[in-house]
Amino acid sequence: MKQEFYNLQINTSGQKLYEFTNDTIQWISQNNFKNGILNLSIQHTSASLIVQENADPDVQTDLINYFDKLAPMDNKLYVHTTEGKDDMPAHIKSALTNNQISLSVKDSELMLGTWQGIYLFEHRLEVQKRSIIHHFVGE
Repeated sequence: MKQEFYNLQINTSGQKLYEFTNDTIQWISQNNFKNGILNLSIQHTSASLIVQENADPDVQTDLINYFDKLAPMDNKLYVHTTEGKDDMPAHIKSALTNNQISLSVKDSELMLGTWQGIYLFEHRLEVQKRSIIHHFVGE
């Protein structure tokens, strides 16, 4: 049994989905992980993690549009407005999605479906530096 940690840094440039599946697969391969659990955790409250379709980019557009309707960027709706019109909506979107995801690794492969990818879902409009902690437990 072993444990390994990795801090993946992703620089974002606005509200969209940033796929990091290949970075994660490469880290699994480099460390020769065989079988276990990989926990991913984002260290921010205005961005989140999702597993989503990676074949059709229209899915990403629709997700962003849907969440923008759920939590509109209108400071008249919120008390917390000191960090800009996108801040409180970003916190709401983050609360509705995931800050952690656990995935299985079997026979050195990340167990994702054919059309699934792992994404950082950036909810802020401005450039951000995001940290995603990878924690593997297994063999």
